[in-house]
Amino acid sequence: MTWENDSFAYADSFDETAGRYRGLRYGQNVSVTLSDGLLVRSEVARRQAEVEAASSTANPPIPAAGSGSTTTTAPGQTPQPPAVPTAESTKPKRFHGSVTLDSNRVGRDAGRIADEVISHISGLVGVTVKVTLDIEAEIPNGAPDNVVRTVTENSRTLKFTDQGFEKE
Repeated sequence: MTWENDSFAYADSFDETAGRYRGLRYGQNVSVTLSDGLLVRSEVARRQAEVEAASSTANPPIPAAGSGSTTTTAPGQTPQPPAVPTAESTKPKRFHGSVTLDSNRVGRDAGRIADEVISHISGLVGVTVKVTLDIEAEIPNGAPDNVVRTVTENSRTLKFTDQGFEKE
């Protein structure tokens, strides 16, 4: 199995003038950031690497999976050493989680989540935490009018952003 069949390549950016990806990496583990960088199809990365390897003997061929790292450069361009990640750039920048709560013990479970997960994250400087609660209920025999009225009124009072009953 090779990296071409199992994954993508990653590039720092695309140079439209030169028509090539800059900082193209493949066949290696890469730290990916959500705000920068591009995923590159393996066949596109292979074509670029082959073109660059053919035009410059300084560029080695694409390695098989697990055989090390390679950075490609355009002809006439000075090869740049790979960027050394800093401690800050390698730290996770986001968290997300989803959990199903026991409908008979929502308060207990939500309290544990608040104490054991949310409090650790929200205690960090500059952090913004958004917590949402989704409720899905299947009511095989249908909801009686008094329950529909009570739940709808309480949902409005509690400022639900979205709520409602549905008929099949």
